[in-house]
Amino acid sequence: MENYVVYILYSRKFDKTYVGYSQDLIDRFYSHNFFATKGYTVRYRPWEVMHLEFFKTQKQAMQQEKYYKSGVGREKIKILKAIFLKNN
Repeated sequence: MENYVVYILYSRKFDKTYVGYSQDLIDRFYSHNFFATKGYTVRYRPWEVMHLEFFKTQKQAMQQEKYYKSGVGREKIKILKAIFLKNN
């Protein structure tokens, strides 16, 4: 069973992306969009889920999150964003 999810959120209003990982995507999504009172994601609401990847271990999820925050990963996010916007 896959317990961790790496997610990429997109803010259309501000054309921003955010990468994170969690064991509870729904809870985390509500936190980013409604409940949090400080931090990066508060400034760029509302967020949409743009991309998801599932992992069995926290270590795998953390490695993938780190990849998306690297230069090569940011380029991949640009491609994923273009596909997302084309389809939505």
